[in-house]
Amino acid sequence: MSHQQVEKAADGPAADAAGAVDALPRSPREIRLVMIGLVVAMLLAMLDNLIVGTAMPTIVGELGGAEHLSWVVTAYTLATAASTPVWGKLGDMFGRKGTFVLSIAIFLAGSALSGLSGSMGQLIAFRAVQGLGAGGLMVGVMSIMGALVPPRDRGKYQGMFAAVMALATIGGPLIGGFITDHLSWRWTFYINLPLGVLALAFIVITLKLPTVRSTARIDYLGALLLTVGITSLVLVTTWGGSEYAWGSKQILGLGALAVATLIGFCYVEQRVEEPMLPLTLFKNRNFTLVSVIGFIVGFAMFGAVTFLPLYQQTVQGASATNSGLLLMPMMFGMLVVSLVVGQAITKTGKYRIYPIIGTAVMAGGSLLLSTLGTETSRFTSACWMVVLGAGMGFLMQVTMLVAQNSVELKDMGVASSTATLFRTIGGSIGVALFGALFNHQVTQTMQERLGGAKIGNLGQMGPAALRKMGPAQQDAYHHAVANGMHTVFLWGAVISLVAVAAAVFLREVPLRSGAAQKPETQLEAV
Repeated sequence: MSHQQVEKAADGPAADAAGAVDALPRSPREIRLVMIGLVVAMLLAMLDNLIVGTAMPTIVGELGGAEHLSWVVTAYTLATAASTPVWGKLGDMFGRKGTFVLSIAIFLAGSALSGLSGSMGQLIAFRAVQGLGAGGLMVGVMSIMGALVPPRDRGKYQGMFAAVMALATIGGPLIGGFITDHLSWRWTFYINLPLGVLALAFIVITLKLPTVRSTARIDYLGALLLTVGITSLVLVTTWGGSEYAWGSKQILGLGALAVATLIGFCYVEQRVEEPMLPLTLFKNRNFTLVSVIGFIVGFAMFGAVTFLPLYQQTVQGASATNSGLLLMPMMFGMLVVSLVVGQAITKTGKYRIYPIIGTAVMAGGSLLLSTLGTETSRFTSACWMVVLGAGMGFLMQVTMLVAQNSVELKDMGVASSTATLFRTIGGSIGVALFGALFNHQVTQTMQERLGGAKIGNLGQMGPAALRKMGPAQQDAYHHAVANGMHTVFLWGAVISLVAVAAAVFLREVPLRSGAAQKPETQLEAV
């Protein structure tokens, strides 16, 4: 082994630390116990922003600082995105179990401190701590699953994670609203503590993985450049068109900084002994293609999640109270298809056809949603959402599966974090670009229908502001939102065609079903 050493412990032989999947026989019960901890940890990562978002008006009312409201979310998102690749590499270098436990501990510390916040500044700072931990949660879940379960058998479990995603999207706002109304906004953070302790207990007691200790130096410069690059890119997409104009010096400066640091990162990664993100991974065609597909899935999914509730609330008159329920048709399609595809992959070992079908169905779903108008029924829009969700169901777990099957076990964390990062960045850029298109179309339609009259920030107008308008203005705004949806999803369909092309070029590489053991590798002591 070149840069890693596997320490001996008393538990017996385990896996190939330099190669494929841990081949130690594991009973279904043993895997299920570990999966409980992984599922709870994933639920923590996905629920947080959804629960907190519902409580934000109450938080601002108590702490003040409404002008800094957006930073409560932005600080968490930035820290999560920037730390994701770092956690993946640390897991590869120093052991997945230890780094995963550390990420949960940091997340819980940030949650407790956020609940104790006495000012908006403290809350923003502690949310950043939470985000640092959250960056390791999703990566840890995926890389540990990759080390425990051979790719051929992983389809049995991917439905569990799709179910968690659906549960978090639908249940998050409901739980947040209930906690805010009946307890205190501080419990939107404290609720993480018992769940986190439960996840820690299952992971510490039941999880056994090879103990890896790297002799290589940590790539500090690469980590710094990548962090600055990702942070700049996320800030461009978060602030562009909202906090600052797209052509402002702030946005242009951040864009230039992102380009410069990412170019510098690529330069450094080719020259260090143990790169933070080995660029050689992208020489693998499947890895590169699923990274592109993951980016576009994030692009399409977050665009849908952002704009569909607005259309349903303003045009179709749906209640905003249970906003998570508005996305249930899409999540239902995603969950059912993900379960079926997972079982099919486990049974046949074949996967190439599913990304092709999924990207095509996703493009079709986006195209159908582009037909939404002022007279579209809730049943029709729900059907189109099911189609889009079904397309994502073909892709959500398969892209991670292909990425992990394309690398050796020593790079499992990097592969998982890279796949997660591309999806995150895709979502960030998707929301920003779709938001710009939507706002432009809404403003243009309102001006055409009302003779150029200006009515506040049209792109961010909600149901409450709509009720204060006159009948003519309401009708104009309904048409404006429908036109905005048409533009957003039409472009979403066009961009999805890029994913279709990428999926066509995937190779059917046999999924690993296990790995030969090496006597020098030993289980991590628990």
